[in-house]
Amino acid sequence: MSGTGQRSRVVTRTARPGDLPAVLALVRQHRVEAHAEGVLTGQTPGAAAAAGFRRLLADPAHRVVLAVLPGANARDGSGSAGEVAVGLAVLGLDPLSALLGVPQVTVDNLVVHRDHRRRGVGAALLAAAAGHAGDVGAEHVVVAVGGHEAERQRFFARMGFAPLTTRRIVPRETLLRSLAAWQRGGVPVPRRPVPRRRPVPRGLAPYGAVAEG
Repeated sequence: MSGTGQRSRVVTRTARPGDLPAVLALVRQHRVEAHAEGVLTGQTPGAAAAAGFRRLLADPAHRVVLAVLPGANARDGSGSAGEVAVGLAVLGLDPLSALLGVPQVTVDNLVVHRDHRRRGVGAALLAAAAGHAGDVGAEHVVVAVGGHEAERQRFFARMGFAPLTTRRIVPRETLLRSLAAWQRGGVPVPRRPVPRRRPVPRGLAPYGAVAEG
């Protein structure tokens, strides 16, 4: 099948509990490629992750979207047997933005199956995000992407996304140790360097000064 043919067949739908194995497979691929194995949970997606995503699928505050290639006999892409899950995105509403009156839809864990890239899957998932933003009255869509993920950065830039902020992560124990060291004075608070004034050559008055004469 050609790439163009696959691109035209990609559809998106809300994931259901029965889609959990496909969801976890895509999440595992994303974490491996983003070098994030064990960073967030300390383990690869297992029982805990499965339980977490099961709750996420039922959470009204989020929408887990699957991009699928419908089965050969499918008429509407509604989940007929034989479909193939080729992408995933988790959509939510940033709570602070909603409180400030400028709601933003967040897109987390946007991932395209490695065998189905450059065929419109990512664009289909972003179209679902834009549609969700319209449904909830959000004017902006915000995606999460690692600074080292060059290919994903380029994709989002082509779609019009601009840099917004930098997020950092730290294990709780590491943070507690750093705070304890700071309390003991072992972690100096960084100070902005004070620019050194250049010496004024002899015979020249500083800028703005009146030379005596």
